[in-house]
Amino acid sequence: MAGCGNGDGDGGKKPDDAAGRTSTAAKDGGDEQEPAADSSKTIGEMKGPGGVVVTLHSAVRDDGGFVTVNATVTNRGSRLFNAIDWRSKETEVKSLSSVSGASLVDEKGKKRYLVLRDTDGQCLCTTGLSGIKPNESRPLFAQFPAPPKSVKEIDFQIPTMPSVSITLSG
Repeated sequence: MAGCGNGDGDGGKKPDDAAGRTSTAAKDGGDEQEPAADSSKTIGEMKGPGGVVVTLHSAVRDDGGFVTVNATVTNRGSRLFNAIDWRSKETEVKSLSSVSGASLVDEKGKKRYLVLRDTDGQCLCTTGLSGIKPNESRPLFAQFPAPPKSVKEIDFQIPTMPSVSITLSG
């Protein structure tokens, strides 16, 4: 039987395979184990409708070819906030109330990088962003394919929010 792999019986996986480092929604209900963000650092801020604010804490390029953006969403409005408009529009993959519609845009290179998906179609991003009460904050993250190492500045976008230019680290 033919297949992809390197012939050592591990299906082509390497010990440093990104799947081992990436946290995604649990299969039992969307609980997340998100990468920790240093919430004391701010690299950008997006102010959207209804008093919703996204504070970006980091955008880290790793050796595996990924960029992970960590942020906090805060509802500074007077009504519950649901991130339903932040999800991606495609129907082939699952997205829930998430930031699956987020993207990184390299204006100079004319490329858009979309949130990565796992083999079940779940975004490698925060899900369950519904019922955020006034004055409540929640952490969020999204993982993207990394642009070329020469790209240092990139725009982070979430539907319904203004984009913000951020600096990639790592």
